[in-house]
Amino acid sequence: MTRIDIAIGDGRCPAYVFRPSGVGPWPAVLVYMDGVGIRPAMLEVGERLARGGYYVLLPDLFWRAGPYAPMDPREVFGDPVRRQHLFDTYFARATPALVMDDTRHFLDYLAAQVDVRPGAVGVVGYCMGGLMALSAAGTYPERVAAVASFHGGRLASDAPDSPHRLAPKMKARVYVAGAIEDSTFPDEMKARLEAALREAGVAHRVETYPARHGWVLRDTAAYDAAATERHWAALTELFAATLKA
Repeated sequence: MTRIDIAIGDGRCPAYVFRPSGVGPWPAVLVYMDGVGIRPAMLEVGERLARGGYYVLLPDLFWRAGPYAPMDPREVFGDPVRRQHLFDTYFARATPALVMDDTRHFLDYLAAQVDVRPGAVGVVGYCMGGLMALSAAGTYPERVAAVASFHGGRLASDAPDSPHRLAPKMKARVYVAGAIEDSTFPDEMKARLEAALREAGVAHRVETYPARHGWVLRDTAAYDAAATERHWAALTELFAATLKA
């Protein structure tokens, strides 16, 4: 793992690069973090993807809020004051519009690396990042070959920037996994998302896991080991078929 900074306007976005062992070039994967920020559990996702043969970029989407200590999701979401502080201080500075602007810089960084195989990349996101991943597929269709969203919320809402509205622009293969217990992605939203992808002719698969929102990251109260391994199996299949073919 290497810590880098990516210049964006007048600021610098901290990011983490993970390279496989051996000699490249390798297919690239852009990882969008969940809503608790960069911390050991999030870094482990990048490490495992790199072990699978991918050049991985994990940017800190909260960079506009300034440096912060690693957050503990159990503490943050167990305290209403800290939870509100997370929303007001961090989420407010990582809107879909801002993150999509940042994404152009992330993709440009990957394209400039000699260790990265030329061509479109894979994108995966968790929780908040799941929405960003789908948005990236519709915002940069020529540059994203595969996209996965795990326990992402508000994927097909009434909001003008809801990612399902971008389905007609998507060219990537899409995989979405929601949770049975997730008020941010209920059955009616799942149906709306599937309808949008189907009508747009997007190759896709949308599933619901028997888990709670946030099951992948090991430091969350919702962590589910079996569902997490199912997530890894689905993600491995998606990226192998689209990025290594």
